[in-house]
Amino acid sequence: MLTLTLDGSIVTVAMPTIQRDLGFTSAGLSWVVNAYLIAFGSLLLLAGRIGDLIGRTRVFLAGTGVFTVASLLAGAATTPAMLIAARFLQGVGSAMASAVGLGILITLFGEPRERARAIAVFSFTGAAGASVGQVLGGILTDALSWHWIFFINLPIGVASLLVARRVLPTDRGPGLAAGADVIGAALVTAGLMLGIYTVVKVEEYGWISAPTLGLGAVALALLGAFVVRQATARAPLMPLRILRSRSVAGANLVQVLMVAALFSFQIIVALHLRHVLGYGAAETGLAMLPAAVVIGGVSLGVSARLNARFGERAVLLTGIVLLIGALGFLTRIPADARYVTDVLPVMLLAAGFGLALPALTSLGMSGAGKDDAGLASGVFNTTQQIGMAMGVAVLTTLAASRTDRLLGEGHRRAEALTGGYQLAFTVGTGLLVAAFAVAFLVLRPSGSATTRP
Repeated sequence: MLTLTLDGSIVTVAMPTIQRDLGFTSAGLSWVVNAYLIAFGSLLLLAGRIGDLIGRTRVFLAGTGVFTVASLLAGAATTPAMLIAARFLQGVGSAMASAVGLGILITLFGEPRERARAIAVFSFTGAAGASVGQVLGGILTDALSWHWIFFINLPIGVASLLVARRVLPTDRGPGLAAGADVIGAALVTAGLMLGIYTVVKVEEYGWISAPTLGLGAVALALLGAFVVRQATARAPLMPLRILRSRSVAGANLVQVLMVAALFSFQIIVALHLRHVLGYGAAETGLAMLPAAVVIGGVSLGVSARLNARFGERAVLLTGIVLLIGALGFLTRIPADARYVTDVLPVMLLAAGFGLALPALTSLGMSGAGKDDAGLASGVFNTTQQIGMAMGVAVLTTLAASRTDRLLGEGHRRAEALTGGYQLAFTVGTGLLVAAFAVAFLVLRPSGSATTRP
């Protein structure tokens, strides 16, 4: 899981080098990221349900194998088309493995304290993978070549397969006949794929353009038809009872808002360090390393104990408050920012992510029984990808528009870029405030929570 998360960020640092070596156009280069994102986000729900039906361990092993082979193909790519195809295949493997990962943990660790520890470790891998990816991407690209950002996955993937085969239990579900809703699978996969494609192309077409509105309407119609199908099918792909839990529905909504906001932290802070302050690839990764350290220390060291003592809702709210402080601090970051006074405090406030994510994950999986743990895992990961796609579309579009306007008014490039980034941080702060409101109003305190639908 660490490697799958790492792969989403490691490629961003190497993009300029990849463009130069393979001859990508500016528009084509975005598909190095988009191909992975579309495959990953659209297949999570389907992969999670298949895991419940044929065995989560089997799907996890297959997904890890597909991801490893795709990494070899990506590293060996000699043309843009070959790299984009390999990235799409990586997304397929990532969806298969990550969709059932949480489901495996939920079924392996039934005792609340053990489960809390396992979820804390799982949550830490997300933050660590994103931060380590930026550091490792810069180091590998500078020291070796961009090919090694993909080749590094090979020994990790092989080792993961060997260990997983020994330590993960063999589980067998009821079989595809118990829930092989082919029509539902086609509707949700097509709807999510088209929806994510629409979102990632917003920066090119604009929010109110004919392509965006048309494709968005078709995507919503497909997803609406999927919901109707699930309510009437004899063997639905996603039994709607999974969303009747107030904790599950609320946690997934909070996650969409929170992940969309934190895109501005993970990516736009890195852009500010590189394009405004002049940091190199490796320097940018190292500058953001304190965030990974504090997130890891909090999520691994104290989050499980705090959740047990005060309840997931209280810990989640506290974590969101710290994150609001972090992004709020960035809304005033100057073009000539100093690392110690203007950036490092933000990295330390990122500890809120170490509090919020384990608590949110526990709430998002609280309605999952043994038979639908993979589905709940798939739903939780799907909302995470939707939030990420929305963050990419909304925040980068707003930042770019503000920057262009400031450049047109005669501002220096560093000032114009900073103004665009400040707007993105402001909107991200607003999204976190909305996430806090949803968590406060929708999620019940632990003492009165109903964790099963």
